[in-house]
Amino acid sequence: MNINELKKQAAEKAVEQVESDMVLGLGTGSTTNYAIEKIAELLKSGNLSNIKGIPTSKATEELARKLNIPLTNFDEVQEIDLTIDGADEVDENLNLIKGGGGALLREKVVAQASKKKIIIVDESKLSKNLGEKWHVPIEVLKFAVELEKSYLEAFGAEVWLRKNKEGEPYVTDEGNFILDANFGVIESPRDLDIKLDLRAGIVEHGLFIGLASEVIVASADGIKSLKKENF
Repeated sequence: MNINELKKQAAEKAVEQVESDMVLGLGTGSTTNYAIEKIAELLKSGNLSNIKGIPTSKATEELARKLNIPLTNFDEVQEIDLTIDGADEVDENLNLIKGGGGALLREKVVAQASKKKIIIVDESKLSKNLGEKWHVPIEVLKFAVELEKSYLEAFGAEVWLRKNKEGEPYVTDEGNFILDANFGVIESPRDLDIKLDLRAGIVEHGLFIGLASEVIVASADGIKSLKKENF
């Protein structure tokens, strides 16, 4: 079974927890797209009803509209029942690095507004410590990009400005730039989280500490669930 089929299985496993009348956070990325497609299928068949989604990116919004998933926003609701999203790296305490797709700011807003957050990944995303396999995406104001690059480098990070396919600076849905920062293995992600939060020119960063309720993992041995109470 190829990895895409495993991702699809993990996504559909997460969707089993979706119930009618829920407000859903709709994550961003190829794995999460499988979940969105399954939700749309269940709505069309009548097995789900009265679902409203809050997308974490313009790309997800476009997909949800194409699949006829009703959408809402934070003007109408301020609490999300369940969010399904992916991650770039997951440590043994279920802390995450997210933002490889550039949607980290909206993803964190949605995660913090959610009663429950299910993360779906393939087993290659699992690490003992964050930073073993992935850098930390950091969304910064255009005004402060060089200043924040120097600030991050002072921590010993290797830092580069994210570019799009045309070689121009990548611009997020909120109009900011992204610096990708390789800190190496992050021994204390919470301490780094606090340092980044305190910096004015940093709009948001890809460390998601203590936000995942459950991580569903697609592996060659099948689908497994990791929950906070396991640790």
